[in-house]
Amino acid sequence: QVQLVESGGGLVQPGGSLRLSCAASGSIFSIYTMGWYRQAPGKQRELVAAITKGGSTNYADSVKGRFTISRDNAKSTVYLQMNSLKPEDTAVYYCNADLVVTITSMLETYWGQGTQVTVSS
Repeated sequence: QVQLVESGGGLVQPGGSLRLSCAASGSIFSIYTMGWYRQAPGKQRELVAAITKGGSTNYADSVKGRFTISRDNAKSTVYLQMNSLKPEDTAVYYCNADLVVTITSMLETYWGQGTQVTVSS
């Protein structure tokens, strides 16, 4: 059973910072791309940032220069450092991971349960 558990969300004032973490656990053979998505009320879920196993990154234009994604492969954990937060960053943030559970299994995508980030004064 694979689980992704997020932590680090909360309430922060505009201009503030938060760091999200997402740890994968369970029977996992290898994790490939890990990423963060967000969904604001009434909007579709959108990609925020993604990072490959080798460390290549991809960011949404709206967060470039403010957010940094990183990962610790030894801990099966992905992080999202969010700086200069804006009210429009308010959303539920979800992590995901593309992984295989055995050497012969197919690539599957798993999702965390989500963590609320609220940016408000």
